[in-house]
Amino acid sequence: MLSIGTKAPYFEGLDENGTRVSLSDYKGKKLVLYFYPKDSTPGCTAEACDLRDNYERFLALGYEVLGVSRDSAASHQRFIAKYNLPFHLIADTDLTILKAYEAWGEKKMYGKVTEGTLRTTYVIDEQGTIVDDIGKVDTKNHTSQLLPE
Repeated sequence: MLSIGTKAPYFEGLDENGTRVSLSDYKGKKLVLYFYPKDSTPGCTAEACDLRDNYERFLALGYEVLGVSRDSAASHQRFIAKYNLPFHLIADTDLTILKAYEAWGEKKMYGKVTEGTLRTTYVIDEQGTIVDDIGKVDTKNHTSQLLPE
C-alpha cells in the first residue's frame, strides 16, 4: 500500500457516464477513494451500500466518495441504478489507476494464487496527501473504519 503522508498518485479516468474524472477535480476536498473487485458481487455490494447508507455523513464532514474497479462504464451504470448509489464509479478497464494505487496484485483464493483487485481504500486530504489507508476492508461496516463515531 502507498504510505500515509505521501502525495496521492495523479489519476484520471472515465466514470459511469463517460465523463473524465481526475484527482485534480477533488483539490480542496477530502476524498474517499475506494477500490473494489467487481460490480454486483456480494462483498462489493455490501461495501457500496454501506458507503451509500452513510453518504450524507461523508458529505457533512466534507468528504467526497469515488469508487474504482476494472468493470466497464455500462456495468457501473447498472450497479449504480440497481443499488441507488449516489457517488461516481470509475471504469479502470486498463488497470492504470488500480496499479498506480497498488490496488492490483497477487491474491490467494481457495489456495490458488491469481492476480486481481486488492480491496483497498485511501483517504486523501484537501492538498492531495494520503491521510489514511485501509487494506483490510470490512465490507459491511466500511464507514466505521473511515469515520469517527
